[in-house]
Amino acid sequence: MQLTLYTDYSLRVLIFLGLRPDRQATISEIADSYDISRNHLVKVVHNLAGMGYINTSRGRGGGLMLAHPASDINIGDVVRRTEPNFDLVECFDKKNNTCPIAPGCILIKGLKAARSAFLGVLDQFTLADVVANSAQLAGLLKIDISTLPPPSSK
Repeated sequence: MQLTLYTDYSLRVLIFLGLRPDRQATISEIADSYDISRNHLVKVVHNLAGMGYINTSRGRGGGLMLAHPASDINIGDVVRRTEPNFDLVECFDKKNNTCPIAPGCILIKGLKAARSAFLGVLDQFTLADVVANSAQLAGLLKIDISTLPPPSSK
């Protein structure tokens, strides 16, 4: 199973913001830290804000912050809401399925169970779990978190 780049970038934005929960960040800062296109992140940030994961403010002094404590952001939920579909094989899409064995195929049961198990594992993680090694992640992203106050438990 492979997640889309859109979901990958959504998770990266949340991780970056989770490392600095009490400080705003800009799209450019995030793009620079991950060495990815700022333009790719604009849509991701807009949609994360629309889903209620982050707050955004425009203008001078504006930026992005988590809308909720990292412990309240479930990774499985984020993945479900950012992936366009989980059609692992053609027959998962009833509208466009042309597989001639689909009506009698038993493999689909295993694939559906595997998809469910995959999401079930992600449901066990929050953003707080993912950023638990904040010092290491901050170092890899070249973020100075030493001057930040300890995360609040909003």
